[in-house]
Amino acid sequence: MIIIAVIVLLLLFILPNVWAKWVLQRYSRPRDDYPGSGGELARHLVERLGLEGVTVEVTEHGDHYDPTSRKVRLSAENFEGRSLTAVTVAAHEVGHAIQHHHGYQPLLMRTRLVGIAQSAEKLGAGLMMAAPLLFLLARTPGGTVLMVMAAVLSFGTAALVHLITLPVEFDASYQRALPLLKGYLPPYDMPAARHLLTACAFTYVAASLASILSLGRWLVILRR
Repeated sequence: MIIIAVIVLLLLFILPNVWAKWVLQRYSRPRDDYPGSGGELARHLVERLGLEGVTVEVTEHGDHYDPTSRKVRLSAENFEGRSLTAVTVAAHEVGHAIQHHHGYQPLLMRTRLVGIAQSAEKLGAGLMMAAPLLFLLARTPGGTVLMVMAAVLSFGTAALVHLITLPVEFDASYQRALPLLKGYLPPYDMPAARHLLTACAFTYVAASLASILSLGRWLVILRR
């Protein structure tokens, strides 16, 4: 039963990420019938929707929208590519810019929590490095409290950010990007675009599950 449980958990963590990468790769073939690249579509949407202060640029750190600098950042292959993946990912990231423009509260909350989480994780990591000493102290109430604090700071804040991220990602895909793509993609491409938008959102599912599991594992250890 333990082996089966471990296998199921591994599948839960691995499959969403593997599936998302497979879908993104599947539709990355260049399309001659598309009038522009992912970067060009992103810039067009930003201008058309009047998203003042938002710019589009290439990044080496993965496709994302940075609400602090108000930048839509696309990987080189999606910025320059004329594939279904490129234009769909571009629309998804512009979807985050639209959320920011309209003051979408979950996005704003996630932005605030990311800064807090980064500081909390650093503190938690420091406490984890002192784990051997803390384990010696764990026989005392103070040592146990420190260990619980370390686990919560290291994994609890990350899990909270990921949980908030999920609805933000699905909203960016289905409520923001999908209506935009309906005006640019031919009807026969829309089913695949839906799969791609789901994949964009699901890239965060595995990270969320991993954070929750890590927190739960530490809490079980501390309970013992």
